[in-house]
Amino acid sequence: MGEQIILGSQSKASLKGENVVEKVLSPDNMRNAWKQVKANKGAAGVDGMSTKEFPEFVRNHWNNIRKHLIEGSYKPSPVKRVEIPKPDGGKRPLGIPTVTDRVIQQSIAQVLTPVFDPGFSESSYGFRPNRSAHDAVRKVREYIGQGYKYAVDIDLSKFFDMVNHDLLMQRLSLRVKDKALLRLINRYLKAGVKVNGKIEPTAKGVPQGGPLSPLLSNIVLDELDKELERRGHKHVRYADDCVPRTKLSVS
Repeated sequence: MGEQIILGSQSKASLKGENVVEKVLSPDNMRNAWKQVKANKGAAGVDGMSTKEFPEFVRNHWNNIRKHLIEGSYKPSPVKRVEIPKPDGGKRPLGIPTVTDRVIQQSIAQVLTPVFDPGFSESSYGFRPNRSAHDAVRKVREYIGQGYKYAVDIDLSKFFDMVNHDLLMQRLSLRVKDKALLRLINRYLKAGVKVNGKIEPTAKGVPQGGPLSPLLSNIVLDELDKELERRGHKHVRYADDCVPRTKLSVS
């Protein structure tokens, strides 16, 4: 799977009656995944390999990596933990997977997104195809124009660090029946993080920075969206930030 092989388009995904890992690793899907990872650039992971070095590496090692993925023996590398400044003065932990793992995660996300995304709430705008933060703001303005006077700004504190792996895997298993793919995703969740040269286990959480993490977070948070809808609230969610609105008049 050299650079000349990895470029291409992706066919429409369907998970019924087929080996999903084979679909994830199909040449067209991997080409598209590499194009996306290459376009995003990003820093090197724990192995120190950059996106520029990846094509030569993958030409020499892809057959072996693919074999381990098919057999279910592939072990993702721990992510490199870095901290980036937040506007409020704090710091946000960011996990940087290796380029190899970013490509594999991206290839998984490309197959799973057409399966899960159509069922997500219309109130969800973060990390979804053809949706943006600007769309979320426009929707809030639309609700204001409809007469909604109050807004509650909800930020789920440390959401990405606190995601329950068992709950997430249970949600995934409702739509994904390929046990090999489920095992691979679970290994990514539990791959650990490297902090100050030491590997720390990850018993919970979804590391921010991996291509698969946004989809996994939306799968978990879709239950929140559906509950707010069940209660009749107009709301807009972007990742772990949510703005429910109410039409209560000002007294």
